[in-house]
Amino acid sequence: MQILTSRITRAVALVAITASLSACGLPRSGPNKKEIFAGSVLEQGDSFVVAVNDRVTAATAITEELGFSSAFQNAGVVGSDTIAAGDVLSLTIWENVDDGLLAGQGANATVLSEVQVDGSGFIFVPYAGRIKAAGNSPEAIRRIITEKLDTQTPDPQVMVTRAAGDGATVTITGQIAGQGVYPIQRPTRRLTAMLAQAGGVAVDPDIAQVKVIRGSKSGTVWFEDLYKNPKYDIPLRDGDRILVEADPRSFTALGATGGQSVINFETRNLSAIEAIAQVGGLQTNSADPTGVFVFRNEPEAIAKQVLGRDDLVGPQRMIYMLDLTQPNGLFLARDFLIRDGDTIYVTEAPFTQWQKTLGAITGATSSVDSLASIGE
Repeated sequence: MQILTSRITRAVALVAITASLSACGLPRSGPNKKEIFAGSVLEQGDSFVVAVNDRVTAATAITEELGFSSAFQNAGVVGSDTIAAGDVLSLTIWENVDDGLLAGQGANATVLSEVQVDGSGFIFVPYAGRIKAAGNSPEAIRRIITEKLDTQTPDPQVMVTRAAGDGATVTITGQIAGQGVYPIQRPTRRLTAMLAQAGGVAVDPDIAQVKVIRGSKSGTVWFEDLYKNPKYDIPLRDGDRILVEADPRSFTALGATGGQSVINFETRNLSAIEAIAQVGGLQTNSADPTGVFVFRNEPEAIAKQVLGRDDLVGPQRMIYMLDLTQPNGLFLARDFLIRDGDTIYVTEAPFTQWQKTLGAITGATSSVDSLASIGE
């Protein structure tokens, strides 16, 4: 009688455990395929679930192009001796008369040893007035002063030199070997030469970006493009700020992958298969290779092309599905490009959920057996 009671107790417990597991669910890394498809606009959700094929990979293969505008590319080269605000000039003026405008009695030369260029870029020279110095070379300033004095004293001779200051300078910060303020000199009048002067980039060149800020305008270029496209090796201007940084793009990996986290791009163009490899691949004991999903807010134009519709307005929630078990599944994953902000989610295989259920039932049944044996 006790044996029968024990068996009935175990059976009742097994039914109760199974019902409990079915009601509250088992621990898992996220939704399964069925639940993801339930979020489709064809069901009860607001997302478009699209199986990736060659047409989809072509429509979504949008790469981010960086470069400088024509305003940067067409800027003139700054001379190596260009004067800037804050520089100190030394002026020597010779007059071809014994009693000149500037020279003292018995002298025919006047030395103005410390003439500082003010914040507006001007200097003041007696009898010549305010003269624009910033942006000009010493030779240009010499000609301006000579022309202004020539109407007041015969055949003046003027010599202008920089006594102090670096002239035109740029500021370099970020992932660079030598951050600092650098003067624009004859060998460093262009971007690549200035970066070399600062010791080169301190990040993988494959993902390095160079940003140049000039006043209220800015432009960013891939470091490698500076050498592939000479037009991006722009002339530098006084006051330019150069920022070198690693590619700021990232994606999120979730589900049955080797790691669940936010991952930075390691290559300029990152495919789905490369992104999966970056996080350690699929978990061999739990991942479902038929359920690799990429979640993305797709721009209107691309969404229309992917879906073949023209009635969409604004960005659309898209869920791209990759089946790695298909004959061309790995090729499609290799060709499908990941973009900034994407979420890659890998579902668990149905067998994994069955194992969890079986393990939970087996463990719970063992506990019931223990309790039953105590009751005996």
